[in-house]
Amino acid sequence: MTDTPRQGSQQQWTRFAALGDSITEGWCDPVIGGGEPWFGWADRLALEIDGHQRASGARRLEFANLAVRGRRVRHVVEDQIPAAIAMRADLVSVLIGGNDLSSLRPDPDALAAHLETGISDLARSGATILLGTAYDPGFSRYLSMLRGRAAIFTAHVHAIAAKHGCLVLDLWTIPGLAEKGMWSEDRLHPSTRGHLALLSAAASALGLPEPVGPDEAYPATRLPTTVWMRRYAVPWIARRVRQVSSGDGRGPKWPEPTPVGVLARD
Repeated sequence: MTDTPRQGSQQQWTRFAALGDSITEGWCDPVIGGGEPWFGWADRLALEIDGHQRASGARRLEFANLAVRGRRVRHVVEDQIPAAIAMRADLVSVLIGGNDLSSLRPDPDALAAHLETGISDLARSGATILLGTAYDPGFSRYLSMLRGRAAIFTAHVHAIAAKHGCLVLDLWTIPGLAEKGMWSEDRLHPSTRGHLALLSAAASALGLPEPVGPDEAYPATRLPTTVWMRRYAVPWIARRVRQVSSGDGRGPKWPEPTPVGVLARD
């Protein structure tokens, strides 16, 4: 079992690696204006950790975001976790499973078993692991059919976390995540408000102070259903049927550990 901090601890980290898919890549949380480059909850968390630790005299945190849109459990286990171990990350977030669970015939039990093989390897490295659950899709009339499989996978994630001493980023219980304003116009990825909610939950799980929210308002963008279907839903379903991904051929945006201050200036 890895030695992980309890809430309220003052453990310090030197290298943070964020693993996963489009949510951790930061989709739909633009740095400036609309569209890419994306920011996201994990990048925001790196800034929070760095600021908090530097205030107590620690050196600057290094950060790598290995998440790529469309990735699945097998990509995290076979590619991203070995990369995080190789770079000697001492804090690793793992949020994955959404693309697997929304496939045609997923097996949440088998997915969780495969994920645990990677988490076991990661735990042996001594890193603090922040392990994310699925979110509750019951609020969406289009995704509610996935609720049962998401609940099974989430139960497994809690069991894996307990077994291997991981901290849990529990998306299922984040307050207000069912609100429309928490989701971008594609209705699949968190909006900036949603990413800020994930940031708050992640900071709490790590025992960090509550992040100070930005002054800007983030109004919800809600497309008419016919426009949403044409622009997002139909292409998304087509990719599922063809078994292709929007992330095919893409690599991570921050593949190497880089001081957070350098990233902040880019």
